Amino acid sequence: MPGWKLSNNDRVDPGASGAFVLLGTVVRPHGIRGELKICPHTEQPDSICRYQRVFLAADVDGEMIECVDIRARISGRMIILRLRGCDDRDRAERFAGWRLWLPTSELPPAKADEVYLHSLMDKRARTSDGRELGTIRELLGGGQERLVIRDGDREYLVPAVRAFIVSVGKTEVVLDLPPGLLEMNS
Repeated sequence: MPGWKLSNNDRVDPGASGAFVLLGTVVRPHGIRGELKICPHTEQPDSICRYQRVFLAADVDGEMIECVDIRARISGRMIILRLRGCDDRDRAERFAGWRLWLPTSELPPAKADEVYLHSLMDKRARTSDGRELGTIRELLGGGQERLVIRDGDREYLVPAVRAFIVSVGKTEVVLDLPPGLLEMNS
């Protein structure tokens, strides 16, 4: 049964055709030296500390700013990020609310029993008993990640939990869903 490296809000920028994955959101400046406090959207927040290059964007459709030679550290449940050229609180203030992105090509490879949730996008979904559900079109966050599966006018919201994902192929995801879950979407 697959697991996944990133779970919480493992969202891909739809404007970039899957080129970036969301790592976190800038909450506010940290201190007076231009550091940023980041709310991580990953299952393993410490992974953000390993990246040397990330991108910041004010919104999904906005222009991205490349940030290189970053320094990051963990502070409780948050990440403190230091950007080159952002050396005072006033500069850091402008990034509050911005999103922190990573090119998907820079993610470490998933292990054999793992899958990145964003990699499920645009795959066909069916149940283990053969019922075709449609195509996975979105991932919704908000505490419990949900797969949005669409087939024409029909839409299903399915919790993205390990127990429901039986297998992931190149073009298809097989789900073993509890009785009544799909009917709740009607």
